[in-house]
Amino acid sequence: MEDTIATTPQETVSADELLSQPAGDRAALSSADAQLKAVLEAIVYVTEEPLSAIQIADALGEPRERVEKLLELLVSEFDRSEHGVTIREVAGGYKMATKPEHHERVRAFVKSLRPPLKLSLPALETLAVIAYKQPVTAPEILEIRGVQGAGVLKTLLDRKLIATAGRKDVIGKPMLYKTTKEFLVQFGLKDLSELPTLKEFEEIRRLAVSDEPPPAETGEGAAS
Repeated sequence: MEDTIATTPQETVSADELLSQPAGDRAALSSADAQLKAVLEAIVYVTEEPLSAIQIADALGEPRERVEKLLELLVSEFDRSEHGVTIREVAGGYKMATKPEHHERVRAFVKSLRPPLKLSLPALETLAVIAYKQPVTAPEILEIRGVQGAGVLKTLLDRKLIATAGRKDVIGKPMLYKTTKEFLVQFGLKDLSELPTLKEFEEIRRLAVSDEPPPAETGEGAAS
């Protein structure tokens, strides 16, 4: 008996017939199947390792045949020229990847991207003080953090995450620091009102990992 995908209570359509129809004519797919197909697309997208139809079906508690047919439909849809990615079977499972014909342009684009921002914990702490207290001076940062940080300030200035904002009208006229537009871009913020709460920042700080050792702060004078 031919495998079918449910459409309405009164009719069924074979998977082969559905796959052969133009995308605009696939409204015959039932609401339940359309929702499951969307879930399958999301699963294939987020998983790094190829998953077989059996693995997906078991995890979702769905019939294997139903999942297989909907995956076949997804493969067919993404094979169309208007899609830049494809879903294909790899090592017995399904995986989403860019299409070979687009590899060169995608590779060139990726090479043009800046590397991910990496900050040491001292730099991240200093940046947080500036973000929440700005404009703020180096002596004020020192008072909050308890350690000298001229080297860290230079790193943040070099990465254009902070900028000078004039001098404070007190004895010695120390330099004021503030965050920049680049800071908003790097942290995905619309404006400073979207800064995380101090509690959320503490969680970010705990999870922060740097590829470089923290800069030596002992013995450095405060920037002014």
